[in-house]
Amino acid sequence: MKSKENLTAMHVGEKRKLYVIPNQYLSSIMFQALLCQLKEEKIEVGNKEPITLPYSTWLFKSILQLVKEEKAANEEEAKECSPFSSQHGYCRTGDDFCSPSKSCQSNCQSGSGGGGGVGSGGESASNERATYHLYNPEQNGWNLNAVSAYCSTWDANKPLAWRSKYGWTAFCGPVGPRGQAACAKFLRVTNTGTGAQATVRIIDQCSNGGLDLDVGVFRKLDTNGKGNAQGHLIVNYQFVNCGD
Repeated sequence: MKSKENLTAMHVGEKRKLYVIPNQYLSSIMFQALLCQLKEEKIEVGNKEPITLPYSTWLFKSILQLVKEEKAANEEEAKECSPFSSQHGYCRTGDDFCSPSKSCQSNCQSGSGGGGGVGSGGESASNERATYHLYNPEQNGWNLNAVSAYCSTWDANKPLAWRSKYGWTAFCGPVGPRGQAACAKFLRVTNTGTGAQATVRIIDQCSNGGLDLDVGVFRKLDTNGKGNAQGHLIVNYQFVNCGD
């Protein structure tokens, strides 16, 4: 892929329309997800030819807009939030940036504060069953209405950067708020078998107990493949306050 002055060229769609984007966009989950469908591990900067993406220009531009909004939100967060990631030097709230094992400080704190209300006070449960649901938010444009999420009544019109900032889950208890009171709350979920963690936002409700995670979050937590083999994970969860 040709790269010049931190820019990368891409050919998109049947007409091979040329787009030139900043290299920093290429590390986003959304761009990498496109390549996963092409069975490529990652975008490599420095190849001789631009990568060709056989997707519609509409889809590509939609993803590009998501990445731009995510970048803008992260930059704004870096100005305002504290504590910040001591490893990366700026404030983020994703697990790759907030894990104490990576010498980072998390902005997603258990206990009360910013956001307040029931469900931000550190309620937790252990050894709960977590299944998966095919929300596929990237493919559905992070549209809560498109996936018939219970919380869409209150949260569907939130900014795209808000809806796409965290992975999604349905919450089924047993400890914590239910119904509308649970919507938009955050959970730190830990795979008891491997210790893998993810922070998710509640966007739906369910009736099977425990959690019903978006399949992407489920796969992130299923680091040893046992969850996929048995159809569920055993997790601990705790309500945390991520400030938005």
